Amino acid sequence: METFARIARRFRTFSVTALLAGAMPAALALDDPQVEEFVQEMSAEHGFDVEWLSQIFADAEEKQKILDAISRPAERTKPWHEYRKIFITPKRIDAGVAFWHENRALLDRVARDSGVPASTIVAILGVETFYGRITGGFRVIDSLSTLAFRFPPRSRFFRSELEHFLLLTREAAVDPLTATGSYAGAMGAPQFIPSSFRAYAVDANNDGKIDLWTDWEDVFASVANYFVRHGWKSGEPVVVAAQADGFGVAPGDNELRLTDTVTTLRDRGLTFTTTLDSEARTMPIVLEGEDGPEHWVGFNNFYVITRYNRSSMYALAVFQLGEAVAAKYYTEQSVAP
Repeated sequence: METFARIARRFRTFSVTALLAGAMPAALALDDPQVEEFVQEMSAEHGFDVEWLSQIFADAEEKQKILDAISRPAERTKPWHEYRKIFITPKRIDAGVAFWHENRALLDRVARDSGVPASTIVAILGVETFYGRITGGFRVIDSLSTLAFRFPPRSRFFRSELEHFLLLTREAAVDPLTATGSYAGAMGAPQFIPSSFRAYAVDANNDGKIDLWTDWEDVFASVANYFVRHGWKSGEPVVVAAQADGFGVAPGDNELRLTDTVTTLRDRGLTFTTTLDSEARTMPIVLEGEDGPEHWVGFNNFYVITRYNRSSMYALAVFQLGEAVAAKYYTEQSVAP
């Protein structure tokens, strides 16, 4: 998934203040050439009514808050030891355990059918939206319009997502003026951007619609489908801690590619334990811990989590939250009457 933390990290030197020099108007200018061009393209390529689109964009608002938010993601502004503390907390762990108990039957079924552990699905939702509690208060049309037409560094990407969003509203009977999400247009409990929504979201209960806001069966199955479609291998490990001896990679220099193997990483100076064979694909992860560099070895399933959000810190936070929630959940299961 092309996530927005990654997008913002690409443009660390981009100054929103310099771009906008003055106050933004409350609504999009319909005579803006960019808007006019987009409306005509949507009409010609997808058959949208020009008048209907014009009314939609007349109601869309430019938001300075959106441009401010995309310029300062947590992954860019915080080292790992601070970033981790956002997500690996007693409150989030306890809430994850309770959420798992409440949805046990659905989670167990989706995990069994997909091979993606319930703990991983729970952790994704815990990191993304605190188990569906915080799904974003921006209208998606405002977020995507602002970024498509007022954020030049990624206008092409966000124009594409705006296109996907409008197609989605037509396909799934979603009201384009009331659908809400993140500052960058990610929607629902799993925070799918429009292109991912259209590609990976599923109608798990066959009720004729896909609801990622309130239907947990659709949500769980859609997260699992995303992972499966990106190559999740059931039963394989995600990541392990490693000890380094002369390993010359600085914290943050993580390419998020499976370019090594178990053997080559050991040859490069990392000591770690795994049941995978010597030729299993791996990636080295070095992060800024509180007491110095932390070394990790990511396997295929770690790589898959980074497809959801292209950040090693994000993927490790998901893994560690899932492990913590699972440990407490199964402990409670074993002592339950």
